[in-house]
Amino acid sequence: MAVTETGAALHEAHRDNHTHRDVNGGWLRPAVFGAMDGLVSNLALLTGVVGGSVGHQTIVITGLAGLAAGAFSMAAGEYTSVASQAELVQAELDVERRELRRHPQAEEDELAALYASRGVEPGLAREVARQLSKDPEQALEIHAREELGVDPDDLPSPLTAAVSSFGSFALGALLPVLPYLLGATALWPAVLLALAGLFGCGAVVARVTARSWWYSGLRQLALGGAAAGVTFALGALFDTAVS
Repeated sequence: MAVTETGAALHEAHRDNHTHRDVNGGWLRPAVFGAMDGLVSNLALLTGVVGGSVGHQTIVITGLAGLAAGAFSMAAGEYTSVASQAELVQAELDVERRELRRHPQAEEDELAALYASRGVEPGLAREVARQLSKDPEQALEIHAREELGVDPDDLPSPLTAAVSSFGSFALGALLPVLPYLLGATALWPAVLLALAGLFGCGAVVARVTARSWWYSGLRQLALGGAAAGVTFALGALFDTAVS
C-alpha cells in the first residue's frame, strides 16, 4: 500500500510540474500572422504612397483604409479557413463513427495492429484494443488521434481565430500610421516605429516558441524592412514616370 501511495504521489508531482502550452487553441497562429501582416503590409503601403510624393491627408486616409480593409479581410479569411478545416474533420469523424458502428471488430483489429506495429506484444495489443473499444466515444477519440492526427475535443475555434486575427492585424497596422495621426510630416518616424514593432513582435513570438528572441526579432525586422524598401522604390519610380 505504501508503495502504491508513493507512486501515486510521484505521478501527481510529475503531472503538476510537467505541463505543456496550448498548441492547438486556434489563436496563436492567426494572432502572430495578423500582427506581422498588419505591420508589414501597412508599412509597405505607406512607404509606397509616400514614395509617390502625395499629401499628408492622403497618407493618413490610405493608412486607415489599409488597416480597416486588411483587418476585416484577415478576420473573414481566418474564420472561413478554420471553420472549413473543422467541418472537414467533423466529416471524417462521422465516417469513422459509422465504421465503428458497422464494423466494430474490424476497427478493433485495426487498432490492435497499430499498437503491435509500434512494438507492443501482439497479445497485449489485442487486449488493449479490446478494452479501449468498449466505449464507442473513447474508441472514436483514439481512432481520430491515431488515424487523423486530431483531438475531437480540442479543435481550433473559428471565432477565436477571427477575433485574434482582426485585433492583431489592426494593432500592427496602426503603428506605421500612428505618427501621421499625431502630426508627423516625415516618413522616418513611421518607419522607425514600425520596424521597432516588427522586432518586438518577433521577440515576443520567440518567447512563445522558445526560439532565440534576437534571431526571431531580426528576422521579422529584415523582412519588413525589405518590403518597405521595395515599395518605396516602386512608389518613387511610378511618381517619376507619371511626372
